[in-house]
Amino acid sequence: MRKIFTLLTICLLTFTVVAESKGKIEIPLRFDRYYSYDEVVEAMKLLHATYPQLTKLDLVGKSEEGRDIYSLTINNPKTGEALSKPGVYVDGNIHGNEIQAGEVCLYFANLLLTKYGENEKITKVVDKNAYYIIPVVNVDGRFHFLKDAHTSSSSRSFRVPKDDDRDGLLDEDGPDDLDGDGNICMMRIKDPLGDYKTDPEDNRLMVPVKPGEKGEWTILNQEGTDNDSDGRINEDSEGYFDANRNWGSDWQPPYVQTGAGDFPLSAMGVKAIADYIHQRPNIIVNFAFHNSGGMWLRAPSHKDERLDPRDVTVYDLIGKNALKITPGYVYQPSYDLYDTFGDTDSHMFNLEGSYTFVGELFMRSQETYRENVNKPLTPSTESESGSGRRGSNPDESRELLKFNDNLGLNELYKPWKSFKHPTYGDIEIGGWVKLSSRLPHPFMLPELVHRNAMVVLYAAEQTPEISMDIFEVKEIGKDLHQVRVRLQNAKGLPSMSYKAAASKLYTQDMLKLSGAKVIASGRITDLRNNKISYQKYKPEVVYTSVPSYGYTEYQFLVEGKGEITIGYSSTKAGNLTKSTKL
Repeated sequence: MRKIFTLLTICLLTFTVVAESKGKIEIPLRFDRYYSYDEVVEAMKLLHATYPQLTKLDLVGKSEEGRDIYSLTINNPKTGEALSKPGVYVDGNIHGNEIQAGEVCLYFANLLLTKYGENEKITKVVDKNAYYIIPVVNVDGRFHFLKDAHTSSSSRSFRVPKDDDRDGLLDEDGPDDLDGDGNICMMRIKDPLGDYKTDPEDNRLMVPVKPGEKGEWTILNQEGTDNDSDGRINEDSEGYFDANRNWGSDWQPPYVQTGAGDFPLSAMGVKAIADYIHQRPNIIVNFAFHNSGGMWLRAPSHKDERLDPRDVTVYDLIGKNALKITPGYVYQPSYDLYDTFGDTDSHMFNLEGSYTFVGELFMRSQETYRENVNKPLTPSTESESGSGRRGSNPDESRELLKFNDNLGLNELYKPWKSFKHPTYGDIEIGGWVKLSSRLPHPFMLPELVHRNAMVVLYAAEQTPEISMDIFEVKEIGKDLHQVRVRLQNAKGLPSMSYKAAASKLYTQDMLKLSGAKVIASGRITDLRNNKISYQKYKPEVVYTSVPSYGYTEYQFLVEGKGEITIGYSSTKAGNLTKSTKL
C-alpha cells in the first residue's frame, strides 16, 4: 500500500512540474500556443524587466471589469526621446475572440527586443522610431474567451451589460455549456420534417434536403437552456458593444451603426487608449490587428469619404508590399468590405493624422487537405447554413474535417453526442469548437505572426527620414543675404499626411531662422528661374511638410552678419538644426 501511495505521490509531483513548466513564460517568447490574458500581461512585464534600457511599461487604463490595459513602449533613449521620433503604434484583440491579433503584437515586441543589437535591420528601426504596442485592447473579452465556454465568434464585445430581450434583466439568458467541455457548440434533434439530413460522405456533417426528400435533423440553436423561463433560449447573451465602432471619427448612434455605444469613446478601454494615443502625437503609422479574412484594409471606412490621391499613393506603398509579404491576402479600402462608422482606422487617420492599417489575419483557405492546393474546390449550390459548419459548401466542410483529422489532432471539431435537454428532450450536441473557424491551429501560428509583423517592420522602415541642407548662402546687397534651404525625405511616409497638412489638423512642420533679421521668406517654386512664393507674415518662420520620397525648398532674405541658425521641427518626423555664417 505504501509503495502504491509513494508511486501515486511521485506521479502527482511529476504532473505538477510538467503543468508548471508548460505555463512558464520565458524570453524569447514562444508562439506555438495562445496566451491567456494573464500570460500576456506576464509576458509584457517580463519583456520590460529583461530589456529595461529599451522599454517602458505603461498602465493605459482599466476595463469595465477592472482589468489592466498595458502598453509597452520600445525606444532607444540614446538616439533620442520617444516623442522626438516617428511613432509606430500597434494594437490587437479589440474584439475579445480575436486572440491571434494579440499574438502578432507580442511577437513584434519580442522580435524588436530579442534581435536588437544582433540584427542590423532590427537595430536600425529600433534606433530610428518609437514603438507603442498594446497587444490586448479588449482585455475582458480575451480573458473570458479563453477561460469560459464560447463559440469562435462570442466574447467579442466589450463587457457592457445590455437588456437584449427588454425584460428588465441584463445578460441573463446566454448560451450554456451543457456538456461541460469548455465550448459552446450546436444542438440538433431528430426530425423527419427537418431541413437537414446526414451527409452520406461524412456522418459528422449535415446537408440540406432537396425538395421531396425526407428530413432527418433540425438545427435547434447553440447550446443553452431557457435560463429566465420566458419560453426562449439564448435570447439575452452578453451585451453587444463593438469597441471598433465607438471611436471619435464619424461615430454614428446604434440605430445607424450596430454596437456603437451610447456616445463616442463611452467604452472605458477605448477612451483610455484614445487619450494615450493623443498624448503621443508623433505616431505616424499604426496597425490594428483583427482575426480573420486575410486582408489589409486602409482608410476610408465608408464611401462618403475620399482621400487625397497622394495619401492613397502612400497607402499603396505599404499595402502593395504587404501583399508580397502575406501571399493570399487582399489590400483594399475598408469600405470595399462594408461601410463602418466610429472605427479605429478612421479615428487614427482623420483625428490623429496617422496612416492606419487594419490587418485581418487568418485565411481559412490555408486549412487544406488535398494534393493540389492551387486548384479550388468545386463550388456548390448546396447551403449548410445553421449546421455549425465551417465552410460555405459541403465539399469545403468535408475538407475542413479532414484537415481536423489529419493536421488538427482532432482538436477542432466535437463529434455529435447524445444529451438530455430539459426542454427538447433527446438531442445531440456537436460541431466546431471555439478555437477553430476564426483561429489558426497553433502549429500554423508562428508563420502567421512573423509574416504580419514583417509588414509592420516594413512600414517602420518607411517612416520619414528628413535631412536639411543649407545649399546656398549668397550676398545680394549690403548686409543682405539670400539663404536657401532644402528639406529632403529619403523614405515613403511624408512628414505629415496630405490630409493633415491641408486641414491643419495639428501644428505643421516649421523652419525657423534665428540669429539675424529675416526680411522675407517663401517656398522656391522654380529654382532654375528663381521663382519664389513669398509669404505675407512672420518671415522668420515657414510652415511646411516634406513629401514622400521628395523634397521642398525655401528661401530666406536675411539682413545682418555673423552666425545664423535654421531649425526644423516636426510633430511626427523629428527635429533638425543647422548653422552657417553670413
